[in-house]
Amino acid sequence: MKLSKTLSIFALSASVMFASSSLVTKAQNSGLKAIPQSQLELLKLIDDKNDPITDEKVELGKKLYFDPRISKSGIISCNTCHNLGLGGADGVPAAVGHKWTANPHHLNSPTVYNSVFFDAQFWDGRSAHLADQAQGPVQAGPEMAAPKGLVEKRINSIPEYIEEFKKAYGDNVKVDFEKITSTIAIFEKILVTPSRFDDFMNGKSDALSKAEKKGLNTFIEKGCASCHNGIALGGTMQPFETVAKYSFAKAGDFKGDKNGMAKTPTLRNVTETAPYFHNGQVWSLSKAVKEMGSTQLGVKISDSEAKEIVTFLKALKGRKPVVTYPQLPESTLDTPRPDFN
Repeated sequence: MKLSKTLSIFALSASVMFASSSLVTKAQNSGLKAIPQSQLELLKLIDDKNDPITDEKVELGKKLYFDPRISKSGIISCNTCHNLGLGGADGVPAAVGHKWTANPHHLNSPTVYNSVFFDAQFWDGRSAHLADQAQGPVQAGPEMAAPKGLVEKRINSIPEYIEEFKKAYGDNVKVDFEKITSTIAIFEKILVTPSRFDDFMNGKSDALSKAEKKGLNTFIEKGCASCHNGIALGGTMQPFETVAKYSFAKAGDFKGDKNGMAKTPTLRNVTETAPYFHNGQVWSLSKAVKEMGSTQLGVKISDSEAKEIVTFLKALKGRKPVVTYPQLPESTLDTPRPDFN
């Protein structure tokens, strides 16, 4: 009797493992990829041999990321719109910047977490990588509104920053706008958040619950993975409104790039990044799932199917790197003053 019971348990366990293995294969065949467990393998994906990640660069980049002095007013930092305590976003429909100005196109701030895995940056994909992307918001009038020269003067007027740049890049480093923003990008590269989904894809069959596995299967079956794929589960340029009109298209004037393509947002940590879509018009994740079903896939996603998919999406909430708020170096009499004009 005991042997029979043991054999039954073993058979059930083997069946569960086989089902999980089959689902992993199905997910992989649908283009879904896990964040590597190995730090070495991860570095191969996120590092640049021409400007390698080092502890000194990361620490300096973190300070610059949190420093509001790289904005014209001296009160807006990268973290203002990409708040690391709020899922890497800001929790409002449209980004708010200099002079309390809302984004003129009513564009929502995308998360900075896992952005290193995106094929394109910005909703219209105009930047191919983080170092280039970091330059845009700093200079943009409705965002940080700081000209290159002002940013350079502010940072170069602070001796402690100069010393940190030398420590990170060598004594002959030129602390110009490009070096400042590319250093911010190096810090952003390490904002990677592996989740239970990654554990499951990497071979831990019990990392997801039965309901989460069902949700993953529904996610694949409904076609969500046709756009939300790769390591980022998004981050690529895709046609928008392929089947039907987006219900909230009138909010803002964003039409995508010149070919009508828009960057697919990542689904990682998606439970933390409401409101959803480029113009931040949907607060309910379930409603967002159903909206994409009709707009992008031409399918009706039922309430129960949306619930299943959302159950899976919750498993994409990742383990955040520990980021200690930095103590920033003090300004000097030579540091250009805040400018609210």
